Amino acid sequence: MKLSLGPILWYWPRQDVLNFYAEAAEWPVETIYLGEVVCSRRRDMKVADWMDLARDLRDCGKEVVLSSQTLIESEADLRTLRRIRDNGEFLVEANDQSALNMVIEAGLPFVTGPSMNVYNPATLRVLLRRGLQRWCLPVELSRDTLADMQTTLYEQSLHAPVEVFAWGFLPLAWSSRCFTARYYGKPKDRCEFVCQQHPDGLALRSREHQDVFRLNGTSTLSGARYDLMRELPDMQRLGVDAVRLSPEHEGMAEVVARFDRARQGDMPERHPLHLAEAPPCDGYWYGRPGMDWSQTP
Repeated sequence: MKLSLGPILWYWPRQDVLNFYAEAAEWPVETIYLGEVVCSRRRDMKVADWMDLARDLRDCGKEVVLSSQTLIESEADLRTLRRIRDNGEFLVEANDQSALNMVIEAGLPFVTGPSMNVYNPATLRVLLRRGLQRWCLPVELSRDTLADMQTTLYEQSLHAPVEVFAWGFLPLAWSSRCFTARYYGKPKDRCEFVCQQHPDGLALRSREHQDVFRLNGTSTLSGARYDLMRELPDMQRLGVDAVRLSPEHEGMAEVVARFDRARQGDMPERHPLHLAEAPPCDGYWYGRPGMDWSQTP
C-alpha cells in the first residue's frame, strides 16, 4: 500500500510551500499531488512554479500528479486548466467535470480526486475505458460501500486502483462565495487574502462549542480531523492501493512517519499533539455521521 500526499488545501506563503515540499521530498510517500485546488486568486504559485516543483520532486523519486481546481468559475480558470492538461509530463488529477471532460477529450490518462462523484462500479467502468488510472473514494462513502464496489469490479474482471482519504480535515463543499472574506467583512474580489492568516483554516464552532467546520476561502471542511490510521490493515485486505494524507502546516513529518509504520504493521499509539487543535473523526468510514469517532483503543 502506497502513501500519497494530497494537494495543499490552504493558502500558505510561497516560501512556506517550497519549504514544505523540500521536506516532503525526504518523506516515505510515493505520490505527491501539486496545485491550487481551492481558489484562483491564490497566485503565489503559478502553473510554471508547480511544474518546476514537480520536476524536482520527480527527480527525488516521487510520482507527481498535477491537481486541477475543484470549482471552475471563469475563462481564466479554464485557461489555467488547459495549461495543466497540456503539461506533457505529469498525470492530471481531475477534481471537477470540466477537468474530466478536458483530459478525456485529449485522450490523456488521468486520476480522479475525492470531489468527483464516483459512487458506483458503472461509473468506474465508463472512466476506465476513457483512461482512468486511479480514483479516490469520495470522503462521504463508507468502508462497506467500497467493499461492495471492489467485489463488483472483481466479478467483472476489472481493476480500478483506489485511493482513500485517510488523514486530515475533510473537504466537504465549495462555493463561489469566499467565507473567510465574509467573516472579515470583505468582498471576495478585495479579500486582501485574509485566508493566509489561517494556515490550517478558520475554525467554526457551534454555540455548544463543538468543532463543526473549518472555513478555507471558498471551501468548507470538517471541523474534526479524519483519522483512519487504524483502518490500514482492513484497507489492505480490501485491496486499497494508496492512502491520502492531507497536508497541515505543522507536524506532517511525524504524521507521515506514523502512517508509514502503520502500513508495515507497527501501529503507533497516538498521533502528535502539536497539530492544529481539532477532535478526531472517522464516522463516514463506518457509514455514520462524519463527525462521529469510533473511540477505537
